[in-house]
Amino acid sequence: MKRRIPALLFALLATQLGALVNPAYACGCGAMIPDGQSRIGVDRETSVVRWDGRTEQIVMRFSVGGDAHRAAWIMPVPGRATVELGDSRMFDELVRLTRPEHRNRGYFWPRERDWPFDPTTGDTAGAPAPGSAAPPVGVVGREQLGDFDVARLTATDPDALRNWLESNGFKLPDRLATEVKPYVDQKWEYVAVRLAPRDGSEPLRGDLDPLRIRFESDRLVYPMRLSRMARTPQSLGLYVLADHRMEPASAIGGSAPEVTFAGTVHPETGPLAELAGAEPVFLTAMDQRFPVPERIDADHELRATAADTPYRRVVYHDELLTVGGVPAWLLTVGAAAAALTASAVAALRIRGRRPRPAGAEA
Repeated sequence: MKRRIPALLFALLATQLGALVNPAYACGCGAMIPDGQSRIGVDRETSVVRWDGRTEQIVMRFSVGGDAHRAAWIMPVPGRATVELGDSRMFDELVRLTRPEHRNRGYFWPRERDWPFDPTTGDTAGAPAPGSAAPPVGVVGREQLGDFDVARLTATDPDALRNWLESNGFKLPDRLATEVKPYVDQKWEYVAVRLAPRDGSEPLRGDLDPLRIRFESDRLVYPMRLSRMARTPQSLGLYVLADHRMEPASAIGGSAPEVTFAGTVHPETGPLAELAGAEPVFLTAMDQRFPVPERIDADHELRATAADTPYRRVVYHDELLTVGGVPAWLLTVGAAAAALTASAVAALRIRGRRPRPAGAEA
């Protein structure tokens, strides 16, 4: 699995930048490119962000498809970054923490699949349903992480950045210089990752091993702007660990972010606990879609909401109300029918006991 991550990254970079012959694809926080004439698609990007007001950490995992065997990936970051391999168990724990609450909900009148409309069915329970002039490009560090060749870079010239990347095995399209210029102007740095697979016999598919990137930042930012190069709709799942409930300052050209969980958590063991820290932390989970990626016009900046209102999705399972196994509606209708019958009989009896008027025939 580790050899797959760098391959994916190389693929995402080329595809997202969009100067290749094949259709471009993107991931939310960076650009990924496949080698040669191969194709790669990022079906889903899921990231965990931890921010304590000074330091930001991003753990990213991609789900990909296509026929690419090698790939490269580049991500702009606002500060000096460190990179290491992540632990996929973190995502399993987050799924467990944020899973919906299931509740039963009764209904009175029978529906399509209930008796007597469907005499073969007696159970309607529902199924369970983010000073001096600097050199044009500076290499802060370069290391091998499993199958990842990771370079941490600074750049004062977009074209110089592209040329350095290409001369070091990161083949990029000309359009990259244009797309990274806003980051160069803001003096951001870059993490470039290339897969150096020992065995590239299989294409990159499925969930890749996650990467963990850490940098100093006095604001919570999630790089997204490079994704505007994508030619297919993008999907982002974001988990944010911070002191308060967080929300994006804007939709940055996508659909309105949907909160799927909000609440205080305190994981005590495992990779999520190591990322979150010793104290309880507020977790906000959200999903967002970008149907037209070219409309993405900024990076995500997240801010605290007015209140730390908790939220958990609820999945309802509808059940027909019964009493002792008998539908309540049937008992009610039966009781009403019996009452009407008794009333009718009583009325007839009363009528029969009335005295006849004088002179009536016998």
